[in-house]
Amino acid sequence: MSDAHLTERSRDGGREPVELTEEPIQLSTRDSGGDPDERSSGWSRRRKIGWTIALVVGLAGAGVLGVGGWRVAQQKDTQLASPDRVAGLTRDDSERAKSTADYLRSGLAANIELDRSFGTVYRDPADDKRSVLIFGGTTLLWQPERDLDSLFRLMSDETGSVNGLRELPAGDLGGVLKCGSTSGEGGDFAVCGWADHGSVVMAMFPGRSVTDAGGLLRNLRHGMQTRD
Repeated sequence: MSDAHLTERSRDGGREPVELTEEPIQLSTRDSGGDPDERSSGWSRRRKIGWTIALVVGLAGAGVLGVGGWRVAQQKDTQLASPDRVAGLTRDDSERAKSTADYLRSGLAANIELDRSFGTVYRDPADDKRSVLIFGGTTLLWQPERDLDSLFRLMSDETGSVNGLRELPAGDLGGVLKCGSTSGEGGDFAVCGWADHGSVVMAMFPGRSVTDAGGLLRNLRHGMQTRD
């Protein structure tokens, strides 16, 4: 029996043969990468968030620089005077007082380059043992607190350790004001100083507590410091 009729029936009644190719077979109509518009939108959102964060950080940094620049501009042009009377004290113009003040002024000027420097002794009319030795100068200071701390270290080298150094309110003129205590021939005494972007000043307060000395230095500063 011939098999020809089987061959013909298979060709006529069967399905078309499947053609195999090298292309991958797609099992789903959904693109695994997502819709192009959706991907673009997602990437855009991420970029917007990143740019927003960068902008906020940049504005914050600019704000800090702006405030710092304004403070420097406000404080840099400073003048210091030594009036005859200030904060209830009287300037001591004796040769001994002048010599002591000049010695302190020279020591300060040797460690910090100043445009102008001064040194003065103020006598307390109520008690000669509570005279105040104050010295300092004016210049542009970019880091006032650092320079003030340097002067306290210098004082420690000259007079012995300055103990209990702490920051006290600087008052309306701003900047930083610090006080501590040290010991000398007459016993313990307070040492205080202030610094801003235009001036740096140190003072010694025999017979006074740190708190009292800090308040007196604020009053002295208001009577001695002016700005353009």
